[in-house]
Formats: sequence, structure tokens, C-alpha cells
Amino acid sequence: MSGALVAGLVAGYGIAIPVGAVGTYLMALTARTSLRTGAAAALGVATADGLYALISTLGGAVLVPVIQPITEPLRWTSAAVLTALALRGAVKAVRDHRRPQEASTRELTGPGRAYVALLGITLVNPMTLIYFTALVLGGPTATGGPVFVLAAFAASASWQLLLAGGGALLGRALSGPRGRLATALVSSAVIVGLAVGLVA
Repeated sequence: MSGALVAGLVAGYGIAIPVGAVGTYLMALTARTSLRTGAAAALGVATADGLYALISTLGGAVLVPVIQPITEPLRWTSAAVLTALALRGAVKAVRDHRRPQEASTRELTGPGRAYVALLGITLVNPMTLIYFTALVLGGPTATGGPVFVLAAFAASASWQLLLAGGGALLGRALSGPRGRLATALVSSAVIVGLAVGLVA
């Protein structure tokens, strides 16, 4: 039981801590909206990690050969979605900066939309399933599957919520029009770069 708990925590942090395009988008989204929206988005990412941990413990070894042939299309899909979100964020930031009186607050507003959007973005990353399956096959999770899954989810959730909190602090520190424009453009550029890196 304790082996599965430790393995789950290590797996959850292992997949969550490297801040890639999704983590960058999560921080930028929170900076532009609110901590509540960012926290919901963070839980969407963690839910995807938890689902993949669950799938891998239930039958990951069987699913990897099925997923392997579509890994490349899924990678391209993930890159395309992230790039589209980054470009949308940049265009909205420029438009709102030019016409602040018409600035719209509708950007994945509402925790529900943010949760579903980030869940979907994270689910199209097949490498997460392959990662968890490799851990399951090589670790002490066979007898502690539920503990492993819950620990992986908790670890991922705690890290993603930390990123959301960082985004909220960043948004508060750079709350002026120029600061918001600068952070939106920089984060969009970083997300596009990381998305391109997924398929390079």
C-alpha cells in the first residue's frame, strides 16, 4: 500500500512538474481571468492525469500497442489546439489593449468551461498514458491500483494548483494594460514554441 502511494505521488509529480505548453497556458489563463477559473482548469489537467493513471493500472499494457499508431496524429492535434489557443489569446489581448472600453471578459470564463478545455487538451497527449503504463509495469502498483491512481491525481492537482496560484499572482502584479498585454503576448509566444516542439 505505501509502495503504491509513494509510486503514485512520484508519478503524479513526475508528469506534472515539467512545465510545458499546457502549464504555461494554465498560468496565462489564470493571470488573465481569475484564480477560480485557473483552479478549475488546473483540476482539469489533474483529472486527465488521474484518468490516464487509472487506465494504465486497469489495462495500460494492452492499450499501449493500440495507442502507439495514433501517437503522431494526437501529438499534432495537441500542438494545433495549443497554438490556436495561444493565437486566440494574443489577438484578444491586442484587441482589448486597443479598445479597453470594449474589453471582453469572456475567455474560458466560468470554471466549467476552463475545466473541460484543459481536460481535453491534456487528454490528447498520448505520452501521458505511455508514461503511466511504463511506471505501472515497472512499479509496485499491481496490488495498490486505487491508491496509486489517487496519489497520482493528488500530486498532479497540487502542482497544477500551484501553477494557477502563480498565474494569479502574476496577473495581480501586472494588472495594468501594458502588463497584461506583455504577459499575454509573451505567454502566447512561449506556448506556440512549446507546441511546435511537440511535433519537431
